[in-house]
Amino acid sequence: MPTTDSTAEHSTNPNAEPKHTNLLVDESSPYLLQHAHNPVDWYPWSDEAFAEAVKRDVPVFLSIGYSTCYWCHVMERESFENEEIAAQMNKQFVCIKVDREERPDVDEIYMAATQIFSGSGGWPMSVFLEPKSRKPFYAGTYFPAKPMYGRPSFPQILDSLSGAYKNQHAEVIQQAESIAEAVREQVAQSNTPVPVGNAQITRTTSGLLQRFDRTNGGFGGSPKFPQPVYLEYLMDMRGYTDDDTADAIDAVMKTTLDKMALGGINDQIGGGFHRYATDAIWLVPHFEKMLYDNAQLAHIYARATVVYNDSLYARTVRRTLDYVLTEMTDPGDPGVRGFFSAQDAEVDGREGLNYLWVQSDFDKVLGDDTDFASKVYGLDAGTNFQDPHHPDEPPRNVLRLSNRPDQLAPQIGMALDAFLDKLDAINAKLYSAREQRKQPRLDDKVSCGWNGMIISGLVAGGEAVDEPRYIEAAEHAAEFLYTHMRTENGQLARAYRAGKAKIPGLLEDYAMCVQGLLALHRSKLSRDENSLPRAIELMEQARTDFGDPDGGYHDTRADRTDLFVRSRSVYDGAVPSGISVMFANLVELADLTQEDLWVDRAVGALRSMSSPIARNGIGVINSTRQLLGLMTMSDLVGSRYQFLGEEDSTQDEEAVGPVTVFVDTDTVSVDDDTPAEFMIAVEIADGFHIVAAEPGEGESTALLVPLRVGLISGQGVAVYADYPKGDEYGVESVGTINVHTGRIEFKVAIEKAVGVGPTPGEPILGITYQACTDTACQQPRTVELKIAVQVQ
Repeated sequence: MPTTDSTAEHSTNPNAEPKHTNLLVDESSPYLLQHAHNPVDWYPWSDEAFAEAVKRDVPVFLSIGYSTCYWCHVMERESFENEEIAAQMNKQFVCIKVDREERPDVDEIYMAATQIFSGSGGWPMSVFLEPKSRKPFYAGTYFPAKPMYGRPSFPQILDSLSGAYKNQHAEVIQQAESIAEAVREQVAQSNTPVPVGNAQITRTTSGLLQRFDRTNGGFGGSPKFPQPVYLEYLMDMRGYTDDDTADAIDAVMKTTLDKMALGGINDQIGGGFHRYATDAIWLVPHFEKMLYDNAQLAHIYARATVVYNDSLYARTVRRTLDYVLTEMTDPGDPGVRGFFSAQDAEVDGREGLNYLWVQSDFDKVLGDDTDFASKVYGLDAGTNFQDPHHPDEPPRNVLRLSNRPDQLAPQIGMALDAFLDKLDAINAKLYSAREQRKQPRLDDKVSCGWNGMIISGLVAGGEAVDEPRYIEAAEHAAEFLYTHMRTENGQLARAYRAGKAKIPGLLEDYAMCVQGLLALHRSKLSRDENSLPRAIELMEQARTDFGDPDGGYHDTRADRTDLFVRSRSVYDGAVPSGISVMFANLVELADLTQEDLWVDRAVGALRSMSSPIARNGIGVINSTRQLLGLMTMSDLVGSRYQFLGEEDSTQDEEAVGPVTVFVDTDTVSVDDDTPAEFMIAVEIADGFHIVAAEPGEGESTALLVPLRVGLISGQGVAVYADYPKGDEYGVESVGTINVHTGRIEFKVAIEKAVGVGPTPGEPILGITYQACTDTACQQPRTVELKIAVQVQ
């Protein structure tokens, strides 16, 4: 079992008294506790921290990460455990640590700032804030302790920004205001309703089928994420389309589910799926395991078990959920105190060390079964893994199956049942041996939203393979969420650990908890009679706390005074957006109850999401899925919403204020060997100019936002622009800068790039600019480019 000792890997003598202790020692988050004995004087996110910064008249350094983040660990080892760098941090800043899994609301708005400022994002996130307003004036991700990777060192960044705060304070405040306004536009925008219907469904389905990797399954190239929300959409769609499209969907489903189940992304020994594959063939994973991935994958494999009557999918459901019941909760009482969040990717700083094998390991553990196991798991073909961060480490093996068991068994001359019995016995021996190794760290906090997701997965799995103990575990977890995951004022809590539940839940927590309760209500195996009334109660509370008059929802409550913007995220990433899950709940309740109340609210949610669906149906795929659901309920919906669905296809321009942006295509495609190019034209109204990509070398230019084209969400491509040189423009208050006026055109090139991008999901391109007149500058704006990016 993974260790819950969050400091064990950094201590040579775990019994020794720590040399340093900071305020994080009183927190319950495993990620924060990992930093509790850094020499940095970390504060948790709190009013006290910002008050201290105001008192000392210094900026805030905000570091956001999570417990299983590899580069978060690297930056800790290099900088946060370095006595000299820590002393500099303590002198020049008040330093705050945030667990993004506890505070996704904080993470979201500062990630938007990071993307606006630098053109990309990721973790660890490193953001510098003006303490009175909490608005960011500089942002980045990982900074090395010494200059490398084309980046300045972290100490250099600290010195520069501390100096700017002291000596250019007015410019810092202006920069913070500008970035904050751009963040508001990106994460808090409301959308004008537009007609949506068959056109969006057709375009979204076609887009997913085009992105399908026909050889290896999944969507796009490397790194390859499971994208279960895409599969859920396609599984819905196959029942409402023509035979040819249904056959194409079946090919996507079967190829993808087969390849994932057989690959190294699936832990062949202990069960459960790793985060993603670093390659295109599902072989070598990034080894962390997340509850939300396994919840979603258990659900889609359960649906596929029923639809295709496939024994491999049923076996995958059992192995995934058995893993969750064994390693992600108290195995003695599964679900009674909820389910844990994640297992780390590394052991002793080595990626995946606990999961890797060499031939001598098999020889020692398996004896006479070595040859059978080596053939089945691929060791006879040689090693397949080399630690990318430690090239001097010997090569090892990630275990994978070369074919489906029902194909391997006859090749070896065995009946399928006998083959699986022998494989299970071998797995038990290897699992026992693996348990003797040093284990990856366990993030044992209980996340409300993610527990809602695993409740849905357990119910679907229990129904699909007729396993009551999965339903029972789901019932226990639902009871725990409803009864114990509460703050002092009775709100659902975001997270629970060590008896503490103090952070109020967000929209996604309510939405996913309700989704789990509705799954229990539908289940023929569940005896829980409280699930539907509890779901309705939480829906009403969520409408009061998060609802918007336009029928949509905000991610946070209106009374969160610690945030400078109230976000309403619409895009789906590693987990579906909170509003899309709430939309799904409304559609489900409309179907269950046939009541006008829920139909009206479901249609209201559609209106609020119609513009994003029309703009990018794949980017908001879970909401597009609910559009499909409402379209199949047209008799119930009636005239409440007109599904026209024949509006213009992708537009080629976007006008915002004095700037209009044009692109010359609506689709580009890249693969391993072939980049793509397109042209952008930017028209700037008379009397305005925009800051050039290279604004100049003066100190004041650091406080302006230059022209940038890049990813605003998603992963998989690197973006390069041949920016035109600006014209010199002199203003006494800021000095000479380079700007553009009139119309400019330039070429943008994109190429396939493994792991590049702020979040998992489809790459979405955007352009950021700051428009000014002779007397004032507007807030920076980020405009999504209406170009579909296909990564082959």
